[in-house]
Amino acid sequence: MRVLLVEDEAKLARLLARGLNEEGYAADIAATGEDALWMARAVPYGAIVLDVMLPGLDGFAVCRQLRAGGMWAPILMLTARDDVDDRINGLDAGADDYLAKPFAFEELLARLRALVRRAPVERPTVIEVGDLRLDPAMRRAWRAGSELDLSAKEFALLELFMRRAGVAVTRSELLNGAWDIAFESRSNIIDVYVRNLREKIDRPFGCDSLETVRGIGYRLRNDA
Repeated sequence: MRVLLVEDEAKLARLLARGLNEEGYAADIAATGEDALWMARAVPYGAIVLDVMLPGLDGFAVCRQLRAGGMWAPILMLTARDDVDDRINGLDAGADDYLAKPFAFEELLARLRALVRRAPVERPTVIEVGDLRLDPAMRRAWRAGSELDLSAKEFALLELFMRRAGVAVTRSELLNGAWDIAFESRSNIIDVYVRNLREKIDRPFGCDSLETVRGIGYRLRNDA
């Protein structure tokens, strides 16, 4: 499988490319966001490893442009900081997974394997569930045509619920999707944010679309 490695640190890029080649991947290197865009448009890569911090276009912008152009190869985003907001920005831009630097090469390989096992599915630019609409790239959401004023965490939770509409989502899945594993699963942070989300997406519109699934978590109704 051919992999595009977008990394401006030349030494790291060479080491990663050599390691990928030894594992049977054909790895091409792009040192800038602009190079990454034309290379991704010219070659059908099986996966893209994309650093956030790049000269010129950063990784977020590259990811958005690739997705806007209809390119759905799995993207593993590399970030220098293990920061929740960076993760949310990357996932909102269309990345499939993220990996914080420094990382073990074996973990990068494991994440790549997990990504390429998934069947490529074209994801819509705007997600719609009933009269709820959400634009992940622009980080804007609407209900019945009215824009919702959501915090970053509320937006991340709503996106997760909308991507899995009709499915019960556990508190652990919600924690992993919008926070990080440092949060204790016993924490009531999820319940607090779900209550806040209901106050913004349901109550003003006379709806009851965000349901509690007793003993499991929460579910956004398909007919929301």
